[in-house]
Amino acid sequence: MKQIDKILLIVIVLLSCAGEVLVAQTDTSFIKQPVNLNQFLQVVSENNLEFAAEKYNVKISEAAIEMARVVPDPTFSFDWLENREQKERSGFGYASELGTTVEFGKRRARVGLAKSELSVTQAQLDDYFRNLRADAALVFLEAEKQNQLYLIKQKSYLTMKKLADADSIRLELGSIMETDAIQSKLEAGMLMNELLQADANWRNALHELNLFAGVSAIDTLFIPQIQMKGILRSFNLNSLIEVAVQNRSDVVSAKLNMEVSAKNRVLVKRERNIDLDLKLGLENDYSLPNSGSGAKIISAGVGIPLKFSNFNKGEINAAELFEQQTEKQFNFVTQKITNEIVKAYQYFLSTEKQVINYQENLLKQSEHVLKGKIYSYDRGETSLLEVLNAQRTFNEIQSSYIEILVDNYMALVDLERTAGIWDISF
Repeated sequence: MKQIDKILLIVIVLLSCAGEVLVAQTDTSFIKQPVNLNQFLQVVSENNLEFAAEKYNVKISEAAIEMARVVPDPTFSFDWLENREQKERSGFGYASELGTTVEFGKRRARVGLAKSELSVTQAQLDDYFRNLRADAALVFLEAEKQNQLYLIKQKSYLTMKKLADADSIRLELGSIMETDAIQSKLEAGMLMNELLQADANWRNALHELNLFAGVSAIDTLFIPQIQMKGILRSFNLNSLIEVAVQNRSDVVSAKLNMEVSAKNRVLVKRERNIDLDLKLGLENDYSLPNSGSGAKIISAGVGIPLKFSNFNKGEINAAELFEQQTEKQFNFVTQKITNEIVKAYQYFLSTEKQVINYQENLLKQSEHVLKGKIYSYDRGETSLLEVLNAQRTFNEIQSSYIEILVDNYMALVDLERTAGIWDISF
């Protein structure tokens, strides 16, 4: 039996050494680039590819203003005239004509509409960045959460591994049963698997940072630098709602959309105005018997279209309905903002209270219980099962604390996103 025990002890020691190697390897296979939140958001604003694509919408709208300034092109026509009697040519001539179309009020209406659409596009770009900035901050916090969870798993594994190593020695000394030594080793192995999964989750979260930052390198990853201790902030709900309804970029966009619909209605009415076609012509007539300079005929004229199509009011009705629609959309946006802020505010307060409860009660109590169980187990006064239960409870509370702590930070980001403000600097 002693020979078997020695073999078992050697196996346990080898597995323990392998575990140490795995722990060491989980944190050394990529280049780290530490950044704080402001630095990361600066990189995102400069390099995010989707945001760069959205900026083209502003340039396209600026080009649309130039297109709206275009006036109708003049026209030039040339006709050749030839007189024939049977097969004999009795004379010839040519006629040329220059014409243009004169619009009344249409160009100014087109330019005004294009400028309003540019303002809407700029507001939409601002709103896109508002959401991009908040989403980037949430990804930044998620990466830090995964890092903290990884460290918790690592600490839990090392604690259990230390316990398993001690159990292997106690087994050799005959102070515990073989099943207890195997059980502690199994628990350490299970925690090792959880540690490896936590490491993968952390790396995946870091790659999300690269995606937002527009970085294609897979061996260099941003590492969030943040000290999370809980956020104690004071907000006035009514003030948040008032600021958001006045200044949030999607509200500005909805308000400008009403201006666009109004100017679109003006343009539709101007398009029904009569255009004048002005013409100026010159005609020369030559005859063969007298091949002199020929007779010259100068003509001028005005073309006036008969706008029977104006009896159809469908386009005007559609423009008026579109104007009413944008007004309803604006009212809906303001109502939606109020609802969003109330929910974000309540959730922020809830997470803040939970963080305080963890910090003042749960963390200290779970650590006290775990240390007491390990101490009693070392003295042979309690069972391994009680130690394992205390360890699991401690791990769960530590993980839950990190999650609610990060949720508190994320709730702040969402609250400021919904309020249309930004003064966050972790």
